[in-house]
Amino acid sequence: MTIIPAIDIINGKCVRLTHGDYAQQVVYNDDPVAVAKQFEAAGIERLHMVDLDGAKAGKIVNLKVLEAVAANTNLVIDFGGGVKTIADVGNIFNAGGDIVTIGSLAVKHPEILEEWLMEFGTSKFLIGADVLDEKIKISGWLEDGGIKIFEFIGKMLSLGVTNIFCTDISKDGALQGPSIKLYQQIMAEHPEVSLIASGGVTTLEDVLALQEIGCSGAIIGKAIYERKVPLNPLKATGEEFIYFD
Repeated sequence: MTIIPAIDIINGKCVRLTHGDYAQQVVYNDDPVAVAKQFEAAGIERLHMVDLDGAKAGKIVNLKVLEAVAANTNLVIDFGGGVKTIADVGNIFNAGGDIVTIGSLAVKHPEILEEWLMEFGTSKFLIGADVLDEKIKISGWLEDGGIKIFEFIGKMLSLGVTNIFCTDISKDGALQGPSIKLYQQIMAEHPEVSLIASGGVTTLEDVLALQEIGCSGAIIGKAIYERKVPLNPLKATGEEFIYFD
């Protein structure tokens, strides 16, 4: 079970949204590199970066933030938001990203994704399934994707992709706990999926519950920034945990 902190970028700054609403954003730090370095110092090895400007604009906007974080840390970084072309994929790898996160394109143009998988390999991609009432949302959560989560995951698995993260938008940023039942249902229907939970993870107990049902990881944002989930519970000294500071 891997704890994966999230850095969401708007205007080059580290922010979090509530329920995916761009009007409900909080800036937690003006310097994403400083945030990433503190994550690494706490023992974190993996980072989830989302270009929210890019997701909204339909093109990558904050590539330089990725470049800076990759140049100043040894974190394994997955990066997404506004990825539309094979050139975008190459630019992410060239900027130091290790894994490309694909969301909207996988819904709208799975045939293009299939070409990229053949070019770079399935291990270089993480597919994002953003869900509201079991329906996929795309374009920064602003549009209906026209497909339900279970069918979408089935299509991705048919392409050979097993690494998928699922965000319940109704839970995201609300600090009300993750969608345990949804994840159980997904894994029951698609037992071969390597599922990373995202949205609503609020406490260490939530993390342990996700581990218990078989999730391979948990992407955590606001709960880390607001000191509700320890960054490195497995490296605790006595009863003291290292938190983002």
